[in-house]
Amino acid sequence: MNKSPIISIVGKSNSGKTTLIEKLVPEIKRRGYRVATIKHDVHDFDVDVPGKDSWKHAQAGVDSVIVASAKKLAVIKRLEKELSLDEIAERYLNNVDIIITEGFKKENKPKIEVFRKEAHAMPLCLDTGPLAIVSDDELDVEVPRFGLEEIKKLVDFIESKFIINDI
Repeated sequence: MNKSPIISIVGKSNSGKTTLIEKLVPEIKRRGYRVATIKHDVHDFDVDVPGKDSWKHAQAGVDSVIVASAKKLAVIKRLEKELSLDEIAERYLNNVDIIITEGFKKENKPKIEVFRKEAHAMPLCLDTGPLAIVSDDELDVEVPRFGLEEIKKLVDFIESKFIINDI
């Protein structure tokens, strides 16, 4: 079983989830940790480019396509059912210290919600107990609240809660 902690960055559409992850990852990496991310997409998506060989393989009906080079590996696998975060981590994400997801708000994982007052009237998951809130609003919440630019403080919090310092 994968022992890497999984933390989900959640929030309503256009709240800044991707932007937060783009800021978190370099700070976590700077501290010497190996990081993986998983992006949840509620729509079907296609990472293959029509006309490329891997796309042609998929069009021919293969169940899995792997594109490999000296520096990257991409796996495209047809699924019969959606995998849980634990199943994805177990199958594909070994040898990392932390897994950060974008979305997966329905999974039972610790959540950090991003909330911007100009984008939405109310946070998404106050009633379900987020681990923390990242916001530009002075919300009266019972969980730690970080400003949108308080990345080092947020990573300190994540590190103290989840990352084991035996890297």
